[in-house]
Amino acid sequence: MLSLLGTVRVYVAVPPADLRKGYDGLARLARDAIDQDPLSGHLFVFSNRKRNRIKILYWDRDGYAVWMKRLERGTFRWPAPSADHVEWTGAELAAVLGGIDLKDTRRRPRFTLHAS
Repeated sequence: MLSLLGTVRVYVAVPPADLRKGYDGLARLARDAIDQDPLSGHLFVFSNRKRNRIKILYWDRDGYAVWMKRLERGTFRWPAPSADHVEWTGAELAAVLGGIDLKDTRRRPRFTLHAS
């Protein structure tokens, strides 16, 4: 399992992706579809059309790494297609990988530091 620091951001591509893509193809999707630098060390999450597979691309100090999960039954709950990508916290990613539907959860207010 992935362990995530609070500084790691999780970018989720909302439209389905062709998961036959390898490291370079997913990195291109991170640049083009999500508009982020795949070398940033952040996580880039992609799913197939059936929503039963997920691939996560990240830069691991000296090269790309890909983590993949395939469900034998059921589907991952995915964001509604209102945007090309969304940002999740590490806890939200862990919840989705664990079978929790984020749509049915409620986020409690927390302190956030606002930049001036």
